[in-house]
Amino acid sequence: MTTKTFKVPDMDCTACVMHLEGIEDKLNGIEMIDANYRKQRMVVDYDEAEVSEQDIITAVKKEGYTAVPMQESED
Repeated sequence: MTTKTFKVPDMDCTACVMHLEGIEDKLNGIEMIDANYRKQRMVVDYDEAEVSEQDIITAVKKEGYTAVPMQESED
């Protein structure tokens, strides 16, 4: 299992959070998505054997948002 944090600069309300957390049900291999609009961050736990970082970025884009992978030092 891998945990990755993404910056989502265009997430600004609870409805955005619900849209992004709903990706969990659309992509196989995602264990959990925790989105926070105040921090404009989304933490994703996923199985790299089933879903890639790029798959997650693409799914976020389909929901109308931008996801940028963050480095651990950016916290």
